[in-house]
Amino acid sequence: VQLQASGGGLVQAGGSLRLSCTASGRTFSSYAMGWFRQAPGKEREFVAAISWNGRATNYADSVKGRFTIARDNAKNTVYLQMNSLNPEDTAVYYCARDSVGGLYSDYDKRGMDYWGKGTLVTVSS
Repeated sequence: VQLQASGGGLVQAGGSLRLSCTASGRTFSSYAMGWFRQAPGKEREFVAAISWNGRATNYADSVKGRFTIARDNAKNTVYLQMNSLNPEDTAVYYCARDSVGGLYSDYDKRGMDYWGKGTLVTVSS
């Protein structure tokens, strides 16, 4: 499984970015996908996850109401729309694929099974 994230960059506080992650393989639509992030000097943290069919989503409390995860199974792509960004959102963002189609409630502990290279998001104040 190869996951390629893109869309990171520098944005001012209050601005928006959309991250994309394209996965290789024919089984993308069978599995849950997620976004995680790691800020400098901090542990990796869960951001958002979406079930195999897109009908269920989970968000970290810190991003609820600001970030939206979505997927397009025809394009093997998962998105993270990030609005109202603030400097605390600055991090390397990673997309990940799980080995199940449904969602868990403890991604900070369990993570997911496959990881892509990250894309850097920098929010200036």
